[in-house]
Amino acid sequence: MSEHQSSEFDERPAMPSRPADSESDAPPAPSIPLRPHAGDVPAPPPPFGGAPEEQTEPPAGPEPGAPERAVPAPPVSPEPFRPAFDSEKTSIVRPEWVAQAMGQRGGEPAPDDGKTHPYSQAGPPPPGQLTTPLPPPPVFGAPGSAPSRPGQAGQGFAAGRAGEQGRGGWQGQPPQGWQGQPRPTLGREGASAPAAPAASDWSAAQGSAASWNYVDNIRSSELVPTRRLPPQRGWRKVLYYSTFKLINPGQSPDERYEAELQAKVRTLLRGTYKIGVLGKGGVGKSTTAAGVGSIFAELRQDDRVVAVDADTAFGKLGARIDPKASNSFWEVAADRNLHSFADMRARVGSNAAGLFVLTGPSETARRRVLDPAIYREAIAQLDRHFTLSIVDCGSTMDSEVTRTVLDDVDALIVVSSPWFDGASAAGQTLEWLANGGYTALLHRTVVVINDSDGHASKKDLKLLTERFGKHGQKVITLPYDQHLRPGGVIDVQNEVDPLTRRRYLELAAACAEHFAATTDRPRSAVGPGQPPAAGPVDRRGV
Repeated sequence: MSEHQSSEFDERPAMPSRPADSESDAPPAPSIPLRPHAGDVPAPPPPFGGAPEEQTEPPAGPEPGAPERAVPAPPVSPEPFRPAFDSEKTSIVRPEWVAQAMGQRGGEPAPDDGKTHPYSQAGPPPPGQLTTPLPPPPVFGAPGSAPSRPGQAGQGFAAGRAGEQGRGGWQGQPPQGWQGQPRPTLGREGASAPAAPAASDWSAAQGSAASWNYVDNIRSSELVPTRRLPPQRGWRKVLYYSTFKLINPGQSPDERYEAELQAKVRTLLRGTYKIGVLGKGGVGKSTTAAGVGSIFAELRQDDRVVAVDADTAFGKLGARIDPKASNSFWEVAADRNLHSFADMRARVGSNAAGLFVLTGPSETARRRVLDPAIYREAIAQLDRHFTLSIVDCGSTMDSEVTRTVLDDVDALIVVSSPWFDGASAAGQTLEWLANGGYTALLHRTVVVINDSDGHASKKDLKLLTERFGKHGQKVITLPYDQHLRPGGVIDVQNEVDPLTRRRYLELAAACAEHFAATTDRPRSAVGPGQPPAAGPVDRRGV
């Protein structure tokens, strides 16, 4: 008997037997054939490797007149155990694929005896088995197929399939161009093996550079504890030193704000930088130039800062910084031996903050008038030894010297008074700059409202601040200071009020914001002689 016939016999359902206690009471049931006749019943399959069992005659039928009883179906003999071959355990190719492939190549596959592989059996598949159609067999040697590489499936097929000769296996080496096929997934519908990355795609193996970024995730702000700076004034300083520096409350918000302003003033500066100061006479133009220049000289110790009095109408800048200074533009422009800073130091004055000054003409008899040529020659000498220059311009905007100064400065300070005449003159100055082609300079202009007598109301100061600031200029209000009213030398370190010093510091920080944007910009010619150079130059040995 074949396995196919045995499977058909096993699939016939067995009817339940009648209970024993109701045999005599219930009427006889109609005769239902529960099993085939004795001549049609095939013998069970013999055990693996054993002799077939002897056929026994079926029992005789029921006696005449006796009621028919439902006979239980005989036990079905299970399929004999057959150990799987090693090649069947490790094979990843279905035999019917190989048979079809061998037929395409002209070979004659071995006859199938029904025991080579479960998939080769005829008839419907057993219950629970995958019923999806099989994929088409691979076409060996097709164009575009890559040869197998060492380590891939299909390398050891000659040895793996040698034991299956005569059972539908390959004879000898696998076909040319064979790359191997993955083992089909059983028991899961729609399941498929994951696709392997291409041989040239190294992104899956090497990874992405963005996923290995460690530096940006390690921050000093998260690992290094914040260090509080010790306070320098107020009750915080008293508490810090009274506890022998055990309790450090840190700096106050006002101290931190002042530290930010000082950091702006100390911004890196390359080359030379010039700041012009404009305003109507009597509004505190020279005082503002001396005050902001002293702040720069105090905080920028590595640079040399000079204030230049370019006011042709008896300027008073020298009296605000160093009244003993006597040399002016003509002496500096005519001296050709200013090779070192020591030589230049003898031609200029200075104050306690380290601010140097080049005064204007002060004599009344046989007065010399400053012209643009003398100004250029003197500025060329100063640029060789000074990094930062504060130029006090005259009140006449149309003069040639004032135009020469405006062509050479990098930033501008316009001083106004809180009264109508001074504020109107400052507004006219700004309009004259806009109409005269100095629009770029207006973006680097700071407006100063100087309350020199202290009689201006807060309402007027606020109104002027809004009117001057609506075009983008920064506006700083200088309060009344009794130390500045009488005149004389300005000492921003010891004499001026703390609020006045803070306003000068804010003014210097506002001008220093443009250091990086205007450094080393092209400049007009400064006259005959050598080009200007920042810092001291010693050419005594030349």
